[in-house]
Amino acid sequence: MKRTIQRTFLAIVLAAASAAFADGIAFITNIKGEISVDGNMRPALLSELNRGQKIVVGRDSQASVMYILSGKEYVLRGPADYVVKDNEVTGSAAMPPVTRDTAWRTSNEVLAQVGQTSAASVRMRSIGKPKVEEPILIYPTKGAVATLQPTLRWHDDGKVPGEVMLQVVGQDKPLVKAKASGGMYKVAAKLAPDTEYVWVVTAAGNELGTAKFRTLSQDALAQVERRRPSDKADFSDRLLFTLMLQEMGAVQEARESWTRLAQERSDLPELAAFAK
Repeated sequence: MKRTIQRTFLAIVLAAASAAFADGIAFITNIKGEISVDGNMRPALLSELNRGQKIVVGRDSQASVMYILSGKEYVLRGPADYVVKDNEVTGSAAMPPVTRDTAWRTSNEVLAQVGQTSAASVRMRSIGKPKVEEPILIYPTKGAVATLQPTLRWHDDGKVPGEVMLQVVGQDKPLVKAKASGGMYKVAAKLAPDTEYVWVVTAAGNELGTAKFRTLSQDALAQVERRRPSDKADFSDRLLFTLMLQEMGAVQEARESWTRLAQERSDLPELAAFAK
């Protein structure tokens, strides 16, 4: 019962965050400790902010705010009060915000989309849902992939080696036809960018599953490699990289990244909702 109430509350927070500030100028990229916005405690991660809103940061607490257009990030430490202005966040002289210029850019649309999707996920988990049979093929099975050499993954019972076939959609000749064990196969040769592929796994002559995916464009792939943060990068950098993957349509890689962030920051339950 307690967990159900918590999930319902989180769904309400996320839904409000995605709808209330549809035309925000900034958004929250990190939260630690006691934070309130306009007197409302515990704003949701990635919730948008408008000009004139007041952020109160408690003692030993911290929040980070990034402007959508400029990518400039403000780290707010407490105890202190801050105000969101058109192009900056201001605070008292005793505790001014720490600023950081970044190359990240996002949009109101993708922030709203993430908020709405996560709110829907939390609502479904709060009311429960019937169990469905898990598909055999794991990755990639939907959306785009941010690499030209993906590692195909599927559930493998270990009894019979899988036979993998990969080809361009609409073409008869397969690019890959190989046996693989352990439920995975790394594509050896680079695939073409901005191309749709279909792959099939069979075992002992029986088809286990088939799925399609699309590679990102060359420009998008270059941006992914250029912006990919290290494991030791700031939390907000890894958060924004995940958001970029989602915006590009690499939804499964984004989901895996959300899951890693959720494991790292159990104090931010929104992350687990984003991963669903």
